[in-house]
Amino acid sequence: MNLDAVGRTALVTAAMRAAETARTDAIHRDPYAAALAGDLGPALLAELLAAGPGGSGASGRRAVNAIRTRFFDRCLSAAAREPGMRQVVVAGAGMDSRAYRMAWPEGVRYFEVDRPPVLDYKRQRLAGQPPRADRRAVPADLASPSWPDALTGAGYRPDRPSAWLLEGLLFYLPEPAVHRVLDQIADLSAPGSLIAADLVNAAALAMPGQRALLDVFAGWGCPWLFGCDEPEVLFARHGFKADVTQPGEAGADFGRWPDPVPPRDLAEDVYRVFLVTGRRHG
Repeated sequence: MNLDAVGRTALVTAAMRAAETARTDAIHRDPYAAALAGDLGPALLAELLAAGPGGSGASGRRAVNAIRTRFFDRCLSAAAREPGMRQVVVAGAGMDSRAYRMAWPEGVRYFEVDRPPVLDYKRQRLAGQPPRADRRAVPADLASPSWPDALTGAGYRPDRPSAWLLEGLLFYLPEPAVHRVLDQIADLSAPGSLIAADLVNAAALAMPGQRALLDVFAGWGCPWLFGCDEPEVLFARHGFKADVTQPGEAGADFGRWPDPVPPRDLAEDVYRVFLVTGRRHG
């Protein structure tokens, strides 16, 4: 398996989805997750969970992934049913299997942008499984300024509305790359297009209680580099009017969040995850 460090983090996500799918009270089901995680994914997940606090801390990390998956499932499903919205783009697709496991309206093109080794691995793992949308793999590195050319070369139409997903991506990018990628997405998005993403706050990169967890990612070669306290401002800067929800708040709970949700105006440093949905300005 020729996956680099960031590619391997996608196996952790798949392992978490497989574990959620096995629960009797699962809030999402991904029948492909176990195959995508392979043997390495659960081992990496065990290392990650062992590095952080137990109890509600560990259950909270698992809950974030489950809630995030369900939240973005619902977001993309609703977007694809809007009039004229027939393009879905997953940037940094990793082990995303939504093209295979979700029902899509006729005519939806589902673009998965990621580096060739990641897409090759997924192709091998899902060999013989038919997607439920017009899935188009786009082998391109988001670190390259030319990845939009690869996307349009795969049939993406910038003049038509699209729904974008940046799941488990932005905190691995240095801040200049975050702004570049969001600018590129804005340039590729017709008015009314949707963007969905997750972020952590700035304190999440420096809190002593997060140190062991962050050290695991750094040891794997994929440190967390970007946190943001005002996602609304970040996305507005790039042409999207954003709504922001924290796991556990209305619309992002699903009966799974284990702890009280810290209000946004709480001054003390707390770990936060933001689930963002935004619309491209006209």
